Amino acid sequence: MARDVSDSTPIGSKDELISWIAAGEKPASSFRIGTEHEKFPFYRSDLAPVPYEGRTGAGGIRALLEGMQQRLGWEPILDAGHIIGLAGPDGGGAISLEPGGQFELSGAPLTTLHETQSELAAHIADVNAVAAPHGIAFAALGASPLWTRAETPVMPKGRYKIMANYMPKVGTLGLDMMFRTCTVQVNLDFGSEADMVQKLRVSLALQPLATALFASSPFLERKLNGFQSMRSEIWRHTDNARAGMLAFAFDEGMSYEGYVDWALDVPMYFVKRGDTYHDVTGASFRDLLAGKLEQLPGECATMSDWANHLSTLFPEVRLKRFLEMRGADAGPAGMLTALPAFWVGLLYDQTSLDAAWALVKGWSNAERQALRDAVPKEGLAATVAGRRLGEIAAEVLELSRAGLSRRAKRDAAGRDESIFLAPLQEILARGQTLAQSLEERYRGAWGGKVEPALTELAL
Repeated sequence: MARDVSDSTPIGSKDELISWIAAGEKPASSFRIGTEHEKFPFYRSDLAPVPYEGRTGAGGIRALLEGMQQRLGWEPILDAGHIIGLAGPDGGGAISLEPGGQFELSGAPLTTLHETQSELAAHIADVNAVAAPHGIAFAALGASPLWTRAETPVMPKGRYKIMANYMPKVGTLGLDMMFRTCTVQVNLDFGSEADMVQKLRVSLALQPLATALFASSPFLERKLNGFQSMRSEIWRHTDNARAGMLAFAFDEGMSYEGYVDWALDVPMYFVKRGDTYHDVTGASFRDLLAGKLEQLPGECATMSDWANHLSTLFPEVRLKRFLEMRGADAGPAGMLTALPAFWVGLLYDQTSLDAAWALVKGWSNAERQALRDAVPKEGLAATVAGRRLGEIAAEVLELSRAGLSRRAKRDAAGRDESIFLAPLQEILARGQTLAQSLEERYRGAWGGKVEPALTELAL
């Protein structure tokens, strides 16, 4: 999230929180695609991570942001005088920083995947042009393959200080999540409460499948880590009060209110007043709504507090005024477009959405959770309801392909959006995820070296 929301409208009741989410409803003709991805910057000369202020002879993260500001003309986002992001015009995308310097593009809400591909290509060209004079390159992988946590830089962003202090209290790998992981995700719309519920359930059930298909993080600290998606495994040990598979979403009568009730009781991180982040870790939004926040006596909730709180919840699928698919490792450029293609084909075509729901609706909460727990290590070899995930993936990918074909959004050459599924089709044809391919190269051509994971996969 590039910028915390600023809306001082006071909140008087839970109904207003529900209405805030419901305001995201759109007619299908107005559905959009918002793709976000993160990547690790590194110095080409020695593969070192890039600190905020840079090092002798080369700029750092600040220089990258200032260079992008000059190149794009976007508005700088500041935190205590530090540039920490850029906002595009008219809500048309943003650039932000994750805690360890991961460079993130939050794409504009676009109509087609062809536009998504163009946006990605332009962004990669821009950041590489700005980074080249500093000897900086970028690699998109699910987990940092080389650097220890101590070697990883820390970005000057107020909310991250609060999170970093809190993470060790609620999990064993929360700091690794913050500083050493990268993801690609897509934000998609819903048309009604019922539409939201169906999309939420389907995407939650199938999020482990996406994790397996996009697994790209078999390395940590210059060696194999034993997982195909170390990023996904790290999330299992981060903060289970705000992460996970949302079993309640499958309860009868699930609604906007059901999500709001859950969010109200998830511990908060901060309340922002002016430019100050007040640490309120451990308190609930329910306390703030009632004006009984111990850390800020008498302070009442505002709409910006609610929006900012929702941005600090990390389930596998997150509901705000849209749905965020959060289960995938970042990867090479083709995979960064394949992720939105996969979900658009399933969720933006009613025939495919209904078929996907028919496929997963019989899975129990226990089966979904067992799949989520197994996938980081087993990938497509994991099983659910007696079936191998790779077999299910072939069915789901065909549903996505058919959905994209029916959308019939074509480029200048007459090709529909299903062309962007090609990397996933190759994975299934090969029977090998990117993580498994990287491990194979490590054991073979790379001679037990992890460094090529950065250099050969640079964007």
